Amino acid sequence: MSDAAVFKIANLCAVLSWIALAVQPRRVAPVLRFAVPSVFAVLYIWLIATSLPSAEGGFDSLEHVKLLFTNDRAVLAGWVHYLAFDLFVGCWEVLDAQERGIRHVFVIPCLFLTFMFGPAGLLLYLALRTQQTRRAV
Repeated sequence: MSDAAVFKIANLCAVLSWIALAVQPRRVAPVLRFAVPSVFAVLYIWLIATSLPSAEGGFDSLEHVKLLFTNDRAVLAGWVHYLAFDLFVGCWEVLDAQERGIRHVFVIPCLFLTFMFGPAGLLLYLALRTQQTRRAV
């Protein structure tokens, strides 16, 4: 299977997971938080194992990281890394909000932002969580 096909399948899986998380949070979050990120983790390990031996660069400087990401498979591994961790964080947001009694409608913008911009969505959720916790006290 080509890297382009793997990219399309991983993206489709991620998008469908995010939609399910937004639409059916109680049903899917407990399963999604481990299932899909675990599959992405296995894929990531395989991509890293098959890309790093032939890739130039490394992690010791910005220039070396840029050089590393001239390898298509290393870029794909990095992308899958984002997909796995962002989805895991999104599931945590949903489950944490459920435990704290935060209405899901308020979490949906956080999920979108987490899906699109990772840490920015997490920051928005943490702000929402703080605001809702203060309100409850």
